[in-house]
Amino acid sequence: MAGGVGSRFWPTSTSQKPKQFLDILGTGESLLQQTFRRMLRVVPAENIYVVTHVDYTDQCLEQLPKIHQSQIIAEPARRNTAPCVAYAAFKLKKRDPLANFVITPADHLVTNEEEFVRIVSLGLAATQDHNILLTLGMTPHRPETGYGYIQFKNEISSAASKIKPVKTFTEKPNRELAQSFIATGEFLWNAGIFIWNANAILSAFERHMPEMYSSFDAGWEDYNSPSESTFIEGIYSQCPNESIDYGILEKASQVYVLPAEFGWSDLGSWGAVHDQREPDAHGNSGISPNMLISNSKNNILSLPKHVVAVIDGLEDFIVIQSEDRLLICPRDKEQDIKQYVSEVKLRLGEKHV
Repeated sequence: MAGGVGSRFWPTSTSQKPKQFLDILGTGESLLQQTFRRMLRVVPAENIYVVTHVDYTDQCLEQLPKIHQSQIIAEPARRNTAPCVAYAAFKLKKRDPLANFVITPADHLVTNEEEFVRIVSLGLAATQDHNILLTLGMTPHRPETGYGYIQFKNEISSAASKIKPVKTFTEKPNRELAQSFIATGEFLWNAGIFIWNANAILSAFERHMPEMYSSFDAGWEDYNSPSESTFIEGIYSQCPNESIDYGILEKASQVYVLPAEFGWSDLGSWGAVHDQREPDAHGNSGISPNMLISNSKNNILSLPKHVVAVIDGLEDFIVIQSEDRLLICPRDKEQDIKQYVSEVKLRLGEKHV
């Protein structure tokens, strides 16, 4: 899934070139390229599809030369993850009635790729033989309030020894609730990575989101044909703006979670990027050779390499410059960046966001 706008990473991420197409961590690869390379260890290139907004089709093809245009599933509008999954499931089932597949965001970080491959392969083996809806749950290391949580039933499932039935899904909790979750040992972070076969997920759509199912089912003859884009254009605006978590997983039976730990981060904020960087002795990250820093600590910095900057007496701030856009705000206001973007768009125009 590579269709988001990444507004929490403004000013680096913009609607013209959002987060998934950027080398956020300075590795030499964009997050999309990292994800594609990681998935190549699980399936061949011809079996990797990218769901994205139609405006990003060319960027996907440019960054992923190993895939064909037919492997780009282009959404004409952003409608959250439920329509995205339904569209992909119908398209893949038309290609292969027994299609068994992984859905993963294109802009997450995985540091232990060997373990990622092992876990995903284990999940695919389970969903190939069982009509279950499987999600990956990350072992929590801290009372994180920026992630959703999955509570599992502490029993062995029939699908695989490590796969657990899901008891509840909880959206981002406050710190006190997150602490109580971790104390029970029954909660995992919701990574937004799903594994299932096409028949299992489409049966769940038919039961829990029947109108959306009917809309996509009406185009069965159009999938993987020249008429597909015209059909999709006609129905997409009618789809509700709904997540797969709320629309399906919180309602369906046969929902399971596979606990995992492979160095995962959703890289959902500048703070998450800061956690992945090596800070200086005073906790400042993102320092370049042209920065002169004194009496400053715990700052998140990202300035163009040619910019000469003097930073003195700054503490717990975010300072990000990209082209003609500059963000300076306290770290504890990080969750307000999306609001800043809205204000910039309203007052100064869309060209800046």
